[in-house]
Amino acid sequence: MDLLLKVAADIKSLKIQGATNVAIDGVTAFSNFVKRLDTSIGIELFETKINEAHDILLNTRPTEPAMRNGLKKVIYDMNSVKSEGVEEMEIKAIQSSNDYVKLLKSTKEKIIQAGSQRIQDGYTVMTHCHSSTTSEIFIRAFESGKNIKAICTETRPRYQGRRTARELVEAGIPTTMVVDSSMRWILKKASIDMIVIGMDAVTSQGTILNKIGSRLLSLAAKESDIPFYVAGSLLKFDSDTIFGMRTIIEMRDDTEITSDWIDAPSGLKLFNPAFESVSRDLIDALITEEGVFPPSIVHEIVRTTYPWML
Repeated sequence: MDLLLKVAADIKSLKIQGATNVAIDGVTAFSNFVKRLDTSIGIELFETKINEAHDILLNTRPTEPAMRNGLKKVIYDMNSVKSEGVEEMEIKAIQSSNDYVKLLKSTKEKIIQAGSQRIQDGYTVMTHCHSSTTSEIFIRAFESGKNIKAICTETRPRYQGRRTARELVEAGIPTTMVVDSSMRWILKKASIDMIVIGMDAVTSQGTILNKIGSRLLSLAAKESDIPFYVAGSLLKFDSDTIFGMRTIIEMRDDTEITSDWIDAPSGLKLFNPAFESVSRDLIDALITEEGVFPPSIVHEIVRTTYPWML
């Protein structure tokens, strides 16, 4: 349990960040926990322990369907061999988690390829927050010989944009970082050709959830008539939204805002939402492992591609 708790803490503290990375590390930690359980404890205690581990991981980041879907798949597969005993359930957990991690990695490569092809030579591209997939889309386009420039936001209060900036600069891409509040201004001044952001979740209606500030950027893009794309795997689909439930918006600790504000006034109320929604009418297209398509048809694409998620 100690190793699983460490991974859970690292996810909660953003030491592990990015929806794909969270899903890979979370699902792997879960299967490793299952693998270490004593098979002689009996099915009832075994299920109690795996449910406890499942809940610990889910409670780290509520807006992470990719990890939730992975855990759902592993437990579903484990239950399919429940009648054969605990040992078979352990074997199935390892196999299922390995398959899911491979699936995540293969979908990411397809998204990078599709996204990089959308970027034309001479483009100035922009992003917000940090998405390993989006960074690699820009890098793949650049390494294919396209002369591009990039703009990224600092992304307060945890400054995830600094990680994006470092990745792009180290890849050789001419990169400019701006403060979050200058989003609209930079779109007017920098001749941006295309915006690509990642996503942490996508609903059945085609609304996506991403780092706070994403909707502001999409509204500014709409005003300036700049194409706005969202890159991410369909494994981030939130199936609960089919039945009218809303994806939970994670609220982060106030100290993320006040950690460097020594004389913050006592009694000040603070709100620190991690994510916000971007409605489908503000998105030109989703860039996914199943191609580039309008967000309005995402439910049907998921139904065909991953029926086990529904």
